[in-house]
Amino acid sequence: MTTTSETITAAAAGSWQLGDLTVNRIGFGTMRLPQRGPALRADAVPRDRATAIAVLRKAVELGVNHLDTAAFYFSPLRSANELINRALAPYADDLVITTKVGPCRLPSGEWGEHARTPGALRGQVEENLRQLGRDHLDVVNLRIVGGDSIAERFGALAELREAGLIRHLGLSNVRPAHLDEALAIAPVVCVQNPYGIGAPAEQEEMLRLCGERGVAFVPFYAIAGVGRERGAGAGGAGGEDEEVLAVARERGVSAAQVRLAWTLGRGAHVLAIPGTGDVDHLVDNVAAGALRLTPAELSRLTRTP
Repeated sequence: MTTTSETITAAAAGSWQLGDLTVNRIGFGTMRLPQRGPALRADAVPRDRATAIAVLRKAVELGVNHLDTAAFYFSPLRSANELINRALAPYADDLVITTKVGPCRLPSGEWGEHARTPGALRGQVEENLRQLGRDHLDVVNLRIVGGDSIAERFGALAELREAGLIRHLGLSNVRPAHLDEALAIAPVVCVQNPYGIGAPAEQEEMLRLCGERGVAFVPFYAIAGVGRERGAGAGGAGGEDEEVLAVARERGVSAAQVRLAWTLGRGAHVLAIPGTGDVDHLVDNVAAGALRLTPAELSRLTRTP
């Protein structure tokens, strides 16, 4: 199969429900949008504003209705939330913007302590609201580091949900025990964890558990590959897996498309949020939603280290 990228929209990947919100399974991650080169660094080089805005508008034109962002996605002079606001407001009724709270970056770009108190978490929610120009957030993921209890933090977000500032809740970078802990407090619509070809057994387990509970599993680093985080756009970069390259050559597609198609093939509840600052790579990524790998190809690519 050779994809004709220009004619393929995000609808080709199918859809999923995040609570009462319907999203196409191919979305867009904005982490890399504010800068060129490595993301989330104090010395990052800002991306051209017009280019970033063009990418966002093209994504929506291609049917992407699920954006992943965060207030801590910024570089000098550029903020992902501000770019979304500038490019897409007033927002379409079907556009779902997922953000996350927990990590803290100082105005200098350096990392601070994670938000752990209800007041700090509310402050981060309000900052996302202000930057996006909204009176509520569609989905807020609590992102954590480590294995500590999340009950107090998730409970604080659940209270903000009851107050109307948040519509739905999710989790990021978590383990099975965290999901169970959160579900005892409030509904969880999605889990964002690192996942891709070669993911470790614990992430395969999270994918399975999410499917059993009707929770969307939303991998990050699906294109780069688990542990590589190299931020390559469509087409991959040096060091790409030989088996992935072989399948890509046989199908006449890019390595990034193979990785995204494999990820989407792991279950109907699996979403993808590939990010890029390049319009051509965006078109290529969206087109991956129409690529259906055969059982033999899926088996060939599936392996756990």
